[in-house]
Amino acid sequence: MDTQRRGILQGAAAVGAATVASTLAAPAIAQSNSKVLRFVPQANLANFDPIWGTQYVVRNASQLVWDTLYGIDDKLQPQRQMIESEEVSKDGLTWTFKLRPGMKFHDGTPVRAADCVASINRWSQRDAMGLMLRAIQKELVTVNDSSFRWVLSKPYPKMLYALGKVGTPCCFIMPERLAKTDPFKQIEEYIGSGPMRFVRNEWKPGALAVFERYKDYQPRSEPPNWFSGGKVIHFDRIEWVIMPDPATASAALQSGEVDWWESPVSDLVPVLRRNKNIKVDIADPLGNIGAFRLNHMHPPFNDVRIRRAVQMVLNQEDYMRAVVGSDEKLWKRLPSFITPGTPLYTENGGDILKGPRNYDAAKKLLAEAGYKGPPVTCLVAQDNPFVKPMGEITADILKRLGMTVDFVATDWGTVGQRRASKSEPGKGGWGMFHTWHAGADHVNPAAAIALRANGEKAWFGWPNIASVEKEIEAWYGAKNLEEEKAVIARLNKEAMEHVVFIPTGFFYTYQAWRSNVSGIVGGPLPWFSGVKKA
Repeated sequence: MDTQRRGILQGAAAVGAATVASTLAAPAIAQSNSKVLRFVPQANLANFDPIWGTQYVVRNASQLVWDTLYGIDDKLQPQRQMIESEEVSKDGLTWTFKLRPGMKFHDGTPVRAADCVASINRWSQRDAMGLMLRAIQKELVTVNDSSFRWVLSKPYPKMLYALGKVGTPCCFIMPERLAKTDPFKQIEEYIGSGPMRFVRNEWKPGALAVFERYKDYQPRSEPPNWFSGGKVIHFDRIEWVIMPDPATASAALQSGEVDWWESPVSDLVPVLRRNKNIKVDIADPLGNIGAFRLNHMHPPFNDVRIRRAVQMVLNQEDYMRAVVGSDEKLWKRLPSFITPGTPLYTENGGDILKGPRNYDAAKKLLAEAGYKGPPVTCLVAQDNPFVKPMGEITADILKRLGMTVDFVATDWGTVGQRRASKSEPGKGGWGMFHTWHAGADHVNPAAAIALRANGEKAWFGWPNIASVEKEIEAWYGAKNLEEEKAVIARLNKEAMEHVVFIPTGFFYTYQAWRSNVSGIVGGPLPWFSGVKKA
């Protein structure tokens, strides 16, 4: 974002608060009732199946509607959630899980072991850790209505982490009949097991999503802690108000039309901080990793030389300043796939992302690869404050390299659907898109879906790189931290050399809320448990 645009944004936000009330036309109860929370999410909730896709906005909404067997706390440790107890055989091959009593779905039916087995089966076909478990699974069966058994052919010490992680897709528990839906097709009913009920008849994609308290939900007794503990919601109703225009969202927060804004753009933070009725803080202390995702399946990025050519000219500073502005406390260069400041962080093999950018060498690589001008279909969401500026920079650098750019300006929901297509770029497919990954998902390979390189089973882009997969497998078998560090150093080097994806930098984002709202904490997603409004 340039200085002129920042000035326009700040001016619009400053004067817009006076007019936004009339444009939103919100019900009076939503403006004053302490039992109603109005929340502006990072993006539109265009679809609502937490297993079919991996968009964070879907995961964030799903935590209200569906519960999980385990939940990760702020120490990244799995804690029991829907599970009352578990037993593991001495050889580590047989896991037996017992459910908490009294849990119900939103249609009033009890949560049974059969629901959990079906939900695990659906989740495990789309999740990287789930696929690993399926590869060593001998049986996954019910014992009775309250217990189920999972038998493996070899130990999997990270079982509980897999079932409780915050990385997408999470293992949300659905009724058996819904969980039997093909995981590559979207569910059409939203019957949950969590603290809030999705109000389907009020859902207006692009405008509004509504959640109402489920009176029969039984939270755990422990205090809420990220994905774990008692999911106590203090609101009868939570309204997600979709506002892709940041100036409009800023004005709505200042006027009190909304209570909480998940992702305010950094350019507007000074305006918000001048308002004594608003609080602003870093959203997630583990930050985010920006990503340039390439399609390894089709030209031109099926050729590693062309992937490396882009890697050689990508300037992380340009991307990060476009995303978070000039405040250097909010971003840093990232010659790594691992979250900075965490035990496994390494820069081994990352020199390609350091120093001056080399367009001459990159153009030479393009020539060696025989690039003849096939367009790069760039999917760029215009309603997302992180990916829109990154996409604009990418279009510029590809053109400067001499590549043909097919710039598809669309919305984040469409990106989420189209990136699943394996068709050729000119026939409904794609060449690249931008996204970001929460720092919590990249502290190790367990939840780092974007690092997997197992071909058809990999995340969108489908890299197929045996040397990368070899190191990921080695990390799972590491016996101590020192062995893990050695493996991750090798993994980072292999992933950089083969360009699984290109990190565009590390950045922090803000969240902002009205001062009469309490209980908001930092983390990889907005936690609604424990939040109150005076």
